[in-house]
Amino acid sequence: MEIGRLNHVAIVVPDLVKAARIYRQILLAKVSDVQTLPEHGVQVVFVDLGNTKIELLQPYGTNSPVAKFLESHPQGGMHHVCYEVQNIFLARDHLVQNGARILGNGDPKIGAHGKPVLFLHPKDFCGTLIELEQI
Repeated sequence: MEIGRLNHVAIVVPDLVKAARIYRQILLAKVSDVQTLPEHGVQVVFVDLGNTKIELLQPYGTNSPVAKFLESHPQGGMHHVCYEVQNIFLARDHLVQNGARILGNGDPKIGAHGKPVLFLHPKDFCGTLIELEQI
């Protein structure tokens, strides 16, 4: 298993419309439309930087996994980094064999880009929540 390029850096924000406007109007970035992902408990926009993306996340629904983060960081902040992998199942098996913990039940879910993703426990990776996305 070898990680590929950085796919995106995710930032949780308290107001997605305001955050998107900041990136669009002040930083003059290309910002996607809002996507609502009820199965993940978030609304997202992606900021296209050419070589990577910034994912702006806002909690959605009562069981949002990022709501607790926002309670601890009311102004928002960096939530996770996402790396690309060629095969999510081989990556998962390699990580588990080497003692890494996969969040959830260990089965990939379909992420915001329509591709399989997994999240890795931050305590196993220098305090950083890592998302892996199959390309």
